[in-house]
Amino acid sequence: MAGFRIGRGRDNNRTPQQPPRQQPYASQQPPQAPYGRQPYPPAGPPPQQQWPQPGAGGHGEPEYFDPYGQQHPQAPQPPYGQGGGAGHGGYSNDNNPGYTQVFAVGEDPYSQGATYHAGAGAAAPAGPRLPWKELLRGIVTRPGQTFLQMRDYAVWGPALTVTFLYGLLAVFGLDDARKDVINATLSKAVPIVLSAGVAFLICGLLLGAVTHTLARQLGGDGAWQPTVGLSMLVMSLTDAPRLIFAVFLGGDNGLVQVLGWATWVAAGFLFTSLVAKSHDLPWPKALGASAIQLIALLSIIKLGTI
Repeated sequence: MAGFRIGRGRDNNRTPQQPPRQQPYASQQPPQAPYGRQPYPPAGPPPQQQWPQPGAGGHGEPEYFDPYGQQHPQAPQPPYGQGGGAGHGGYSNDNNPGYTQVFAVGEDPYSQGATYHAGAGAAAPAGPRLPWKELLRGIVTRPGQTFLQMRDYAVWGPALTVTFLYGLLAVFGLDDARKDVINATLSKAVPIVLSAGVAFLICGLLLGAVTHTLARQLGGDGAWQPTVGLSMLVMSLTDAPRLIFAVFLGGDNGLVQVLGWATWVAAGFLFTSLVAKSHDLPWPKALGASAIQLIALLSIIKLGTI
């Protein structure tokens, strides 16, 4: 009888057991981002920086730096009629948050218009230099425009010439001085007349300097040479009508006295206009600056006649 072998054998019909699956190590797992933060970017080259191209956004829209190349949405435009500018469909983004307004070079965006400032000189001359004939004619016919145009030009030539000639004739306008010149010999009369011309030159220079100094103290900004020269011309030209009649009629004549008062008032008007235009002052201050010269002219030249 065949023997049987008793023991644990291998069952070929039994399905082999699968080995248990092992959990991967923690180092093999992808890194987890901390709570509340975005996940880390995937491995690979960093994203390229893209600069916004001109005209990519809306007109007038500020440019943004986007490292991931994403386009920001265009800012909403205000409704038609709000903004009031012409250029983008009848409206503008000027003065709105996020936009920049463009100004011209040298333009002051905060200026609300020109404001008068005493002592603020003109940026440039109002016109070219006038010839001596037009200058003398302009003082009589259009004094304001002439003084404004000549406020930056010296007029020594016409001023010294006209004042010296005026001084030569002024001797004959005074009764006592005219008698002395007429009764004197030629050798004595010539020095008297010449000295009178020089004396009136010095008088005109001193009075003009006083007027200029007072105008500067009151806030004026004019130059001293135009002011002194023009004041000498005003002094000589305004008294010329009275002087002409006084040479022939004498200082005691009634017509000469009326002309003396009239020309003195005209001199006050011209001096005021001169200081106002040359020094950029209002007329009360201009009249105050020329008051001493007016009083001196009345006392020195016309007091004996009037």
